[in-house]
Amino acid sequence: MKTTYFLANFFITSLSVMVGLSFSKLARPTIPAIAHHFGTKGRYEEVNPHLLDDILFVNKSLVAPPSLDCRAIHMVSVIRHGTRYPTTKNVKKIARLFDLVVSQASGSASWLNDIKIWKMWYTEDMDGRLVEKGRYDHRHLAVRLAQSFPTLISEDHLRANRIEFITSSKHRCVDSVKAFQEGLHQLWDVQDMDYKHYVDDSLMRFFDHCEKFVESVEKNKTALKEVERFKSSAEMDAVRRKISNRLQIPYDQFTPDMAEAAFFLCSYEFAIKSENSPWCDLLDESDAQVLEYKNDLKQYWKRGYGHDINRKSSCPLFHDIFKRLDKAANDYRFGEVKKTATIQVGHGETLLPLLSLMSFYKDKKPLTAENFSSQHNRKFRTSQIVPYAANLIFVLYECSDGLRIQLFLNEKLMTFPNMNHSAPLYETVRKHYSKLLNGCDFNKECNVPQSNLRNTEL
Repeated sequence: MKTTYFLANFFITSLSVMVGLSFSKLARPTIPAIAHHFGTKGRYEEVNPHLLDDILFVNKSLVAPPSLDCRAIHMVSVIRHGTRYPTTKNVKKIARLFDLVVSQASGSASWLNDIKIWKMWYTEDMDGRLVEKGRYDHRHLAVRLAQSFPTLISEDHLRANRIEFITSSKHRCVDSVKAFQEGLHQLWDVQDMDYKHYVDDSLMRFFDHCEKFVESVEKNKTALKEVERFKSSAEMDAVRRKISNRLQIPYDQFTPDMAEAAFFLCSYEFAIKSENSPWCDLLDESDAQVLEYKNDLKQYWKRGYGHDINRKSSCPLFHDIFKRLDKAANDYRFGEVKKTATIQVGHGETLLPLLSLMSFYKDKKPLTAENFSSQHNRKFRTSQIVPYAANLIFVLYECSDGLRIQLFLNEKLMTFPNMNHSAPLYETVRKHYSKLLNGCDFNKECNVPQSNLRNTEL
């Protein structure tokens, strides 16, 4: 009874405290028609729209153990931070777009007038910091996971330090893990415990520590050549012409970055404030598809399948996940319950390489600047994979026929590549990934011979 009362009031309270948002508006916002194309800047609710009706809803049948004789013994989760402000780089792009529109745009459309009276409120010092909606994302995700796996995430386990919290050093991740803990503490009315977490960038920001990735992709001007080529493609050219015509701004003044900034503004205003901004009126469905593809191209070539080192840089996290699962299984066999859950908060750049390493969302043909028209049904679509608060969850079970494992992405049950069972034997999964588990040495993959360093930027 106490928990039910809390859940109802927790939902209402969390909604009502959000800056600038009324209960009714957040619960039922006017969703931009292009919202499902926002990629990494999309809301979690676009992936799970049922949460708009009930932010704490859990379909218990979808998170049930594989069979009645199975007992969950450990969870490892990798979670992206919640909704955030734009980075300094994007704030600058938005400011340039806004200045151009205010000074140059003309016309009598009502939406244009709304754009011109819109106040530029983004500042460079926001720089990707977590917003209140981001805390909301994680508080409620924590409650849903506790409801989904009550034997792994419980008040007793929290008090006994059997739940471990790990985060990236970035403020948006630290604030997200704290919000996750707040959700649990409020759920159980825990008031006498500290919020403990560990910062581990070797796991949550492995890409920063991979010299080969930094030199051959991060700093290499040619690594994202497909993205640059697409920016000057016929598809992007058409988007620029359409938007510049709508604004009656000379085409040569309206750059690809400005088209993208308009797209970003629509997505930020919606994700942060739940507003269908007048900036969204600048873009139609076909524009959004092009801009979504441009951003997916970037993620594909910088974090996904585009370059082999993108995936291989995540080997430390991949190995650590299986080490935790192995240890939990071993502890359980000897009757010791040391850890029941590992909650790790990182970035979209943490999740995408890991998912790619494990061969999820791999298309038959690579994403390139030329094949936009044939990739409308692509698997690699970041809008569905890594919205804000995206989460990848491994749950290990002890069953009568051995250890079994389930995998969830964004709270949806997944099947491992080339496996038909939704809860395969753990040993089967380990065999499937044996080459990675026995190899994929981080130092071997990521160290760059000194003689090669001078050739990395072409």
